[in-house]
Amino acid sequence: MSGALAANLLGFGRLLRRAGLPVGPAEMLASAEALTLVDIGNRQEVRAALRATLVRRREHGEIFDHAFLIYWRDPDAGKHAAAMEAMQAGKPPPKPGPGSRRLAEAMAGNRPPPPPEPPREERQFDATLTVSASEALRRMDFEAMGAAEIAAAKAEIRKLVLPLDARPTRRFRPNPAGRRADLRATLRASLRQGGEILELRRSQRVVRPPPLVVICDISGSMARYAQILLHFLHAVTNERDRVASFLFGTRLTNITRQLRHRDPEMAFEMVSHIVPDWSGGTRIGEALDLFNKQWSRRVLGQGAVVLLITDGLERGGAEELARLGAATERLRNSCRRLVWLNPLLRFAGFQPRSQGIRVMLPLVHEHRPVHNIDSLRALVETLSARAPRPVSGGMR
Repeated sequence: MSGALAANLLGFGRLLRRAGLPVGPAEMLASAEALTLVDIGNRQEVRAALRATLVRRREHGEIFDHAFLIYWRDPDAGKHAAAMEAMQAGKPPPKPGPGSRRLAEAMAGNRPPPPPEPPREERQFDATLTVSASEALRRMDFEAMGAAEIAAAKAEIRKLVLPLDARPTRRFRPNPAGRRADLRATLRASLRQGGEILELRRSQRVVRPPPLVVICDISGSMARYAQILLHFLHAVTNERDRVASFLFGTRLTNITRQLRHRDPEMAFEMVSHIVPDWSGGTRIGEALDLFNKQWSRRVLGQGAVVLLITDGLERGGAEELARLGAATERLRNSCRRLVWLNPLLRFAGFQPRSQGIRVMLPLVHEHRPVHNIDSLRALVETLSARAPRPVSGGMR
């Protein structure tokens, strides 16, 4: 392989690594060897060889395609990005794909760093009675955050882990130190010894965390909170099994399969394609009623824990309020623990004045705030501890 081609291949690998692909020395050596086995003059063969050696996950395929199209047309595309943007002034930009922003940030990494700022005069500040930036971020309301704070909050939320309280199931597994004698396994083993029982087989009950079901309101009053909480749901869905997520505004949408995608950009792009009622109206009673009829038997088995994220502002009349009460009560009776997460609890003088809140409040096991990072941390700690005995209503 010529020196120029090797240098370009190395630069391409660095670009993919900055874009988030796990490209290391082993992948670079494999790609260099693959290029010796194909026709260098055939663009399609080169692309297939590099894709086969540098892409491990399906979600990275689109990022690779964008990078290959731009880099191998001009390896110095990162240096000329500003000039290309100026030449295309006046033309409507194409709609970027999920991996385009990440690739653009990686290409920008090729630009020379800005000149260092002149040294400033050192100043001493009195830090008495002040809080750190991270502490202020944890206490800041999601609705009051700017773009930079939201990005930092999303990064913090992705680090949260949600280990639920493990519960015994009906299943048993073989365990020599188990407390339960397994007569069936004992008799089966005795057949190998001519019917003589030489050893008593034992088993232990399987203990595992219960399923987690999240039903999140995406109406206009909940849009900002729902956008940030989706990152929490994505992290939980990829860290745990048996997680089901639903969004509702004027209709109910199951987004469990979309959130299973490990790349958050790709996951949220797919969610946006199937959710038509974002930031619209809200029909809490109708959505919960539909969930009870179509999904409760599928996802609420084995003592599931349900997180209902909504402000409870049902705008319907008496008929809708009655429907809301009946649907909430049925949901509570179908699960082991119904936790209502309400951003309105961020107000110190919160009073349940809305009719929808008054109807729902006595029917849930817990009523908790969800408006900043600290409230999410408190939720994680609560769900990780052993659940209290279910009681009706009350704020905790």
